[in-house]
Order: sequence, then structure tokens, then C-alpha cells
Amino acid sequence: MTQNTTATDALHAVAREHLPADVAERWIGLLRPGLGLTKAADEGTDVVVGRLGGLPELPENEEWPVWEGHGPLTFIASLDCAALPSAALDIALPEDGTLFFFYFDGQLDDGSAWVAPDEPDTWAGARVLYVPAGVPLAERPAPAGIRPYAEVRLAARVEATAPYPWHPVIYREFAPMPDDHPLWDEDFQEALWDVPGAGHLVGGHADPVQDDVESEVARGALGNPPNDDPRIGEEALRWTLLAQIDSDDDAGMMWGDCGALYWLIRPEDLAARRFDRAMFTWQCS
Repeated sequence: MTQNTTATDALHAVAREHLPADVAERWIGLLRPGLGLTKAADEGTDVVVGRLGGLPELPENEEWPVWEGHGPLTFIASLDCAALPSAALDIALPEDGTLFFFYFDGQLDDGSAWVAPDEPDTWAGARVLYVPAGVPLAERPAPAGIRPYAEVRLAARVEATAPYPWHPVIYREFAPMPDDHPLWDEDFQEALWDVPGAGHLVGGHADPVQDDVESEVARGALGNPPNDDPRIGEEALRWTLLAQIDSDDDAGMMWGDCGALYWLIRPEDLAARRFDRAMFTWQCS
């Protein structure tokens, strides 16, 4: 495990340079630890915590996830929970076992069916499977019509993650926020955008391509009320990022136009290992 002190220091520096001291410290207090996932070094010096693509190793009695009426999902990634430095996080990941992520990526229908949080009939198009430690696993061939992504081994580093500027947690901390609030200052916003995002990420604040993903998931969980329904912001605060899988050239993954996949979960469901209750969304440019 490594720690990305550069990104952490950069976020602190941006806040302290562009914000009043009291606002800067309150904003820094909203940073959350995440695990940035990067390609493991070929020479074997990195601890491998998971992988993108390839073929999954599943229990003998575990059926390959299928979206009924559409077909099998594609294997996206797996994470070795025992290898992840999850003690650094503020979410209760399993201490062992394996997490598997599957998604209906359009290979079977040329992308005509989309998985979206505001369409419950599509939720079966994304799945998270958790297999506890000690369960025998065997490599499973991909179903007919599914081309596996290239395998990329992943290493993890702990890094600070910042909330999206219009995330409900910002409004909860700083409300009321007039138009001239320091957080809306153009220089601060531009400097914040210049701090590189994590790419692939476990835990922490999601790095959205468009708007905050927590509100997208919250609206779907509430049954799709109008976008100005105040319950959406309240519900968004109940969801946390489980994993974010970015577009990746090495794996041959491209989600729309340089987009990302996001799986979110409520902390109580994570603690109870109810990964079937995780929700999915995706965004692209």
C-alpha cells in the first residue's frame, strides 16, 4: 500500500490558498479517504488488490449474472478484500473474501439497453457479488457473445477525496450559501478541477463526470420524484461510494465518452453485507 500524499497536500493547499481560513478548514474536514486503484507494477513490487477484466473465479454453485430478457452481464472487476488496505477507509468493507462487479455493457445489443437508477426495470443490468473467504473458486468461461476485457492487475493507494462542489454534504455544512459564497469563487473552482481525480476508486467521495452520483441514485431509490424534491438531498447523504471503475485503455474499457461506472451502497447495507442492495449509475462526457 502507498499513500498519495501529493493529492492530499494539493487539496489542502488549494483550500488554504483560495478560501478564508475558517471555510478552508471546514471544507478540508469534508475530505474522505479513498483507495485509488492503479495498474500494478510489472516487476511485482506492488501488492495486487484486485483486477480489471479477464475471467472471474466464481463458486461452483454461483450462476453467471444475467439480466433477464437481455442476456449475461460482462465481468468488470474483482477486489480481494483481504489485500485492500480498508482500515484506512471510513466505510466497513469486508476484511476478507472477494467482491465481483458485473455490468451489461452493450456487447449483446450494440448498447441499446442502458442501466439507469431511475429505471427499476434496468437494475438487474449491474451486479455486485460478494464471496466470503474459504469458498472454493474456479475460473469461469465467459458466456457466448461476451468478449472479456483485457486483464489488468490493480494496486491500491490511500488518498484524500473531495466532495463534488454541489454535493448535498456541501450544502449541509455551509448552508445558507449565497451566490458570493467563497466556495463558488471561480479561482477556487478552477484550482480544484486541476487536482487530478483518482480514476478507479474504492470508498471516499465519488469523482463524477457530470453531477453528483449520490443524488442520481437517491432519486431512483425514492421512486423518481421531481428533481427539486428536498428528499433527494437528504437521501443522497445516506449513500456512499463502494467502487468507481473509470474508462481504462489498458483493459480496453470505454464507458461512453471517457465515462465511469459507479456502485453505491448505504452504510448499513454494507455492514450487513447486503451487496444485493447496492445501486449503480454511470456517467460520461
